[in-house]
Amino acid sequence: MTIGAIVQARMSSERLPGKVLMPLAGKPMLQYLLESLQHAKAVDRVILATSDRIEDDAVACFCEESGHTCFRGDLKDVAGRLLEAAGAYSLDFIVRISGDSPLLDWRLVDRAAALAADHSVDLVTNVFPRSFPKGQSVEVISVKALRRAHELMTHTDDKEHVTRYLYNHPTQFRILNFDSGERWGDLTLCVDTAEDFNRLEALIKRLDGPPWQYSVEELVALVAEEPARAL
Repeated sequence: MTIGAIVQARMSSERLPGKVLMPLAGKPMLQYLLESLQHAKAVDRVILATSDRIEDDAVACFCEESGHTCFRGDLKDVAGRLLEAAGAYSLDFIVRISGDSPLLDWRLVDRAAALAADHSVDLVTNVFPRSFPKGQSVEVISVKALRRAHELMTHTDDKEHVTRYLYNHPTQFRILNFDSGERWGDLTLCVDTAEDFNRLEALIKRLDGPPWQYSVEELVALVAEEPARAL
């Protein structure tokens, strides 16, 4: 079983354009996520999948300069882009990761990959339902299942959001969810807005080491300290 982490990243975010390469506490935001994924033992390779639009040339340049694998494809058909990347690198399973998740805990990737290896399922996820913070989302998708789903997709939203079709047709696909055992679903550790960016930058500056050393449990504990620090 060959498994690859594919990071979706583009410069044309509506709420915060260019966020994936914005300098976050001294380095491009994407760099934190890629550093974390390098520690995931279950992943055979990490691929950054961006669009073939001119505005995403900057993402491709970042990959070339930092030595990361880049794959380019359709902007809107993200599911198709991921399938093409999987085919180019002979992947059996895709770990789908959003580029706006600089604090993703790589241990969750290993946990999800282990579940995919031990169970005969099409999708292993921690967002169905969500019990982990936003920015800690992990999905491990069988390439065969995603290809089958992609053939059935008729709405552009399904192609853009990749796994939406599978979640909306749970009787057609074997989906395994793992949860945190906590109620963290309303917490945000991703970057969607400028406010999110500033909040995560402040959190990173509080860390004693690189963010990849911190588990999701430790990050949540640090976030919980914020109200007391503000007093």
